[in-house]
Amino acid sequence: MIPLDPTDRQLVEALQKDGRASYADLSELVGLSPAATRLRVQRLLDAGVVQVVGVTDPLALGYPVMAALGVGVERNVRDVADRIAAIEGVIYVVFTSGSFDLLVEVVCEDSARLLHVIHDEIRSIPDVRSVESFTYFGIHTHRFVWGTR
Repeated sequence: MIPLDPTDRQLVEALQKDGRASYADLSELVGLSPAATRLRVQRLLDAGVVQVVGVTDPLALGYPVMAALGVGVERNVRDVADRIAAIEGVIYVVFTSGSFDLLVEVVCEDSARLLHVIHDEIRSIPDVRSVESFTYFGIHTHRFVWGTR
């Protein structure tokens, strides 16, 4: 992890809003030359502080069925997480505490695919104790601008 000064934080905020902003536009925002701004942004990219990616809308791409899955694991949680992460449609796997060992987010083209993911793929993994599904009715809030204050 690298320390972030106020200029770095301004650049991160600007890139969170528009990852395609030009170095000229960013340089005006932070008061540096475009070349110095490019070096700053590259430093943030190289350190893994920022990744510039295209954010997609699952609905627009034909994946209207989305769910969070709470997964209970008997023993090797990392191995189970790796196996679940390899399943098509799984977009998010996190380790957690409490009722579940893993939280998994999945997007599917239809409910038949979601059923297949849960019952035929995840439940067949050794050490999976339980799977509880929380089907989404819609996305209320989806933020990508955080963590710079």
